[in-house]
Amino acid sequence: MIIISYSIYLLLSISVTIWVGRTLHRNGRILLVDSFLGNETLADSVNHLLLVGFYLINVGYVSLGLKYGHKPETAAEAIEYLSTKIGLVLLILGLMHFINIKVFASMRRRAMEGDQPPVRPQQHIAPPVGA
Repeated sequence: MIIISYSIYLLLSISVTIWVGRTLHRNGRILLVDSFLGNETLADSVNHLLLVGFYLINVGYVSLGLKYGHKPETAAEAIEYLSTKIGLVLLILGLMHFINIKVFASMRRRAMEGDQPPVRPQQHIAPPVGA
């Protein structure tokens, strides 16, 4: 029962991770291009790096998570085991997604503000004569 549970857990977790990663990679490009003020080359590069990091973190977590928890001995325990493990993977995927969205929304907001200083100037200094 343990080998079957582990196999199903790995298959489902890695499949969901790949599906989510591809979906985010494909649909997140527009947000990244906008965040990088139309610089498509930079946006595509960052998008690819994010995908690799996403896969590394999630597959690493799935692999480490295999060891922990009560080992199922019955079919009912196997279902509970899989439900708990897959649920944790889904929660981590969702959390990572929202963290990324927050970071890039913040980047986009700063990019849209332009070259304005973080604090409004109190006074203006004239340039030196002859400059």
